[in-house]
Order: sequence, then C-alpha cells, then structure tokens
Amino acid sequence: MTDGPTKLDLFKGKIAGEIGAAMSVSLAVLGDRLGLYKALAAAGPCTSAELAETAGVNERNVREWLAAQAASGYVDYDDADGRFGLNAEQRAVLVDEDGPAYMGGGFELAAAMFLDEPKVAQAFRSGLGLGWHERCGCLFRGTERFFRPGRAANLLEVWLPALEGVEAKLKAGARVADVGCGHGGAVIMMAQAFPNAHFVGFDYHGPSVEHARAAAEAAGVAGRVRFEQAAAKDFGEGGEFDLITMFDALHDMGDPVGTAHHMRSRLTADGTCMLVEPNAADSLSENLKNPFSRIMYSASTMICTPVSMSQEVGLALGAAAGPGRLTEVARQAGFTRVRRVADESPSLVLELKL
Repeated sequence: MTDGPTKLDLFKGKIAGEIGAAMSVSLAVLGDRLGLYKALAAAGPCTSAELAETAGVNERNVREWLAAQAASGYVDYDDADGRFGLNAEQRAVLVDEDGPAYMGGGFELAAAMFLDEPKVAQAFRSGLGLGWHERCGCLFRGTERFFRPGRAANLLEVWLPALEGVEAKLKAGARVADVGCGHGGAVIMMAQAFPNAHFVGFDYHGPSVEHARAAAEAAGVAGRVRFEQAAAKDFGEGGEFDLITMFDALHDMGDPVGTAHHMRSRLTADGTCMLVEPNAADSLSENLKNPFSRIMYSASTMICTPVSMSQEVGLALGAAAGPGRLTEVARQAGFTRVRRVADESPSLVLELKL
C-alpha cells in the first residue's frame, strides 16, 4: 500500500483535467455561436427545458451541454431545483463582450488551432510555414474578439496617454496608420475617441480588410477611416504619419526588421511608433512563471511561428520574443529611442522614436 497518490497518479490526473479542458473548447464555441451563454444570462437560473425554449434549441442537446458546462465550472448548478445559472464572474468572462474580463474569443482561437492542425503538421515537416491567409475563418474572428477587451481597457486610457505628445496630436488632427489591422477594431476605437484625426489601416489579408471596412461603416467613422490591402513592408507609399501602431503583429512578420524599418520611413520627423506585443520576459525560465505562458507559447507554436516562416526571411521571433529582442529589432531598423511605456499584463507597449 502507498500513503497517497503516486507521481504517476498525479500526472495522469493532471492530463485527464487537460483533456477535459480541451474537449470543453468545442462546447464553449457552441454555446457562444448558439447564444446559449447570453440566453442563460438573460433568463437567470433556469432548467434545460426553459433555456432550450429561450434559445430556440433542442432540449435534450442543451441538457447535456449544461451538464458538461457545470462539470467544467463554466455554469453553476443547483441540485435543489435542477436549475443552471451564471454567477457574476462567469457572466463577465463568457457573456459581456464589452467588458475588460471577456475571454470568449479565446475559444475561437483554440478551435482554429485544432482545425488547422493538419496544415501545421505539414509545416513542421516542410519548414515552409503556413500563411495567415491559409488559416480557417475562426482564427480571424477569434483574434479580434480575444484582444478587444484588453485594448478597450487600456488603449485610450493608458497606452496612448503614455506616449510623448501623441494624445495632443490626435486631438489636433494627426494622421495615423495601423499596420496589420486585421478586422480594424483598434483603428475604429481610436477614430471614435479622436474625431479630428484621420486613420488608415493596412493588412495584406483581403477578407479582413473588407470586414474592417464594413465595421467602420457600421460604427459611423468611415468618413475618417479607410482600410487598404497592403503588405507591412510596402504600405503607405508617399504618405507620412504622426503615429503608426502595430498590435500583436510584429512577431508574425517574416522580416520584422524590414517591417520596422519601413514603418520608420513612413513617420514624420517627430512621429511615434507604438508597438504592442505579448508581455513576455526575455527568458524561457521567466516566462514559465507567467500564467499566460501556456496560451502564449501554444498560440506561437500553432499560429505565429508558422506564419512568420511562410514569408521572406522567416525570422520567426515567436509570440514570446520579449522586450530585449524587440528592442534589438527596433534599433536594427534605425529607431534611436525605444521606451517601455506600459506593462499592462498581458500586453507590453514600446514607444519607438526616430
């Protein structure tokens, strides 16, 4: 007899928990797309039959879904009356898309990693990488939704005010470029806050540019915002910008030095580049202490590194490049002033000046 669980038992238990968590990804995506979380939040504690009627889905299916959600701790269950509900924390993380705690988009990112695994496996074998445009659609939606809460909480209140003289320029009518704009959320957010400024978002992925244009129209800022399809190393020819931003994208570039150099060439003499990247440390050992390291390294393995390797140079910085490596890239590109202006986990913000 043993006095307790062996190391093998403990590790098997850990892996069982991991498999359960992985299986929960598809159920969370299902709940998000079918509106089950929002319906449960609106209805309050209810039975599976009541939720099925509210959400317009089959009761037997939703009954099993609710049991799985309760087993995962995503919803609460009251055995006394057989009702399921969402507590305040669950609503904040799973329902409130405009709140700073929302993480629902992360499930779509995880789903994209599962769906694209065969393509990534081939990229492992070939070493040729896998382009952003070759990925499944939920990656683009998930990326926008995953990063939006952090940007909404910090971009206007923390990051931009921390940049030297930038907020005053924006209020006066600055010209701003966002490189790798994706679905355009950050550009639209800035345009709504600074009505005198003019914004342009650049992305090489055509469908994302079209989505961004529609989003700008819906937000009522299309007159001051435009989105163009262009690569990061040749955007904005003939134009100079007071501010150039790049959100969580430099490490995806095949040639980050060349990209940063081109960004520098498109700045006015006293212009600023704001670089937002994952808040990694400069060493693996330090990053392993970070509670976000699993997400960071997993996404980097399945998304960021193959994307970079599919391009020219293929430097593959990875999502955990860290401030030291990012500063080195900026200086190689010709920036003489690099300043860390914000450290709001999970984001690192660097100010680059000529």
